[in-house]
Order: sequence, then C-alpha cells, then structure tokens
Amino acid sequence: MEEKQNNIICGRNPVLEAIRSGREIDRLFVAHGVSGGSISEIIAKCSKKGILIKEISPQKLDYYCGGANHQGVAVMFATQEYSTVEDILALARERNEMPFIIVCDEIEDPHNLGAIIRTAEAGGVHGIIIPKRRSASLNVTVAKAACGALEYMKVARVTNIANTIDQLKQEDVWVFGADMDGTDFEKIDFNIPCAIVIGNEGKGIGTLTAKKCDGIVSLPMLGKINSLNASVAAGILIYEVVKRRRG
Repeated sequence: MEEKQNNIICGRNPVLEAIRSGREIDRLFVAHGVSGGSISEIIAKCSKKGILIKEISPQKLDYYCGGANHQGVAVMFATQEYSTVEDILALARERNEMPFIIVCDEIEDPHNLGAIIRTAEAGGVHGIIIPKRRSASLNVTVAKAACGALEYMKVARVTNIANTIDQLKQEDVWVFGADMDGTDFEKIDFNIPCAIVIGNEGKGIGTLTAKKCDGIVSLPMLGKINSLNASVAAGILIYEVVKRRRG
C-alpha cells in the first residue's frame, strides 16, 4: 500500500490557489464521479500546465488527505523540484566529467526509485530521468527511501523517454538498456559519456526504448531466477561504471 502523503493540499479553493501560485505540482487527484462547480476549471488549468491528472476512489483520496474535507480533489507537490535534462548535462560540464545518467523507464515502486537515487548519488551519477506517466514521482516515500540523497540528485521528468534518448545521443551520450539477452555488462567499455536505462519492475524496458538504445547489457543470472530487483540491478551497473572510470 502507498504511504499516506504529507505533501498534499486538498479542497477546491485551496487547490485552485495552489495552481495559481505557480508552485510545481506533481499531480492532481480527482475522486471518481466528482464533477460540477470548480472541478472543471481545476482540471482544465492542470491540463494546460501539463500536470498529471489521476482519477482515484473517494476512499483513497480520504486516506491521502488524512480525513480532511477534500471536496473530491487534491494536489500533490513534489518533495523536491524537478530539473531538466539540460541541467543534468550542464552539471557534468561544470564538473568537467563525462555525463553519467540513469534513465528509469516506468519504475513504479517508490521504494525502488528512492533506492536508485541513493545509490546513484553515492556513485557520482549526474542525474536521473523519469517519465511523467506510469512512474513513481518524487513523493514522500521516494524521499524517505533515498535517505537524504534526493537533496543532492538532479531528477528530470520528461514526457517521452524515447525522444529523450534521441536528445542524449545528440549530446554524444551513449545509451545502454539493462535487459535480458544482451551483452555481458563486463564486456562493455563504460568509460565514455553514458546513460543506463533501468526498466519497469515487471515488464523491463519498453520495446521502443530498447530499439533506441545503442546497446543492451545484461547481468549474469546463475541461479534459478532470471531477473534482479530494479534497484539492485541499477546499483551493480552504477558501480561497474565507477570501476571502469577509476581505471
């Protein structure tokens, strides 16, 4: 079960004011079957701003809002402001380092995303890229799982992962997808500007995303199971890059 959030504003007028304030909103929650009054205006304003709109049960909204009178609507703020892909690349240039980026392709478990952020920060990753839809966002659970690392890690949220991979390639960043039936990760020279794509916990990386990658890398599976937890796989690959770059 998702943890109760404490970065929520609920109620129609408070939500409208939050939208007008210009503060970065992570997503809008609307209870099933709620309409009329200012709901249409709230949805229209969020849609215009590109804010993710999610319809959920009234019971779940009650839970998120801690029993407060939400009037069928609430907004969740990110616990940390999002960066851009350009910000991530600029940080690498500022440090005079080859870009090192982790792309999370629909990582839905906030504990996994938080763990990836924590390991990425420890491993010198310049930034993490997540999609706007079908992904955990920078909520309280992610922040807790990251154990403070979110304060130091740039996270960009993009509309389309495939297009973002094209953007990275234009910046001379090599993109490797982590998936089954790829090249043994130890045979890849990661001592180059690179991004590693970590796929969804169940489905792996998307078909189009895989086609966009410069290569697919795999971790050897020597036991009975054929996959690792997403954050564990990310950790192994992050430190393989660290090892190669340190010589």
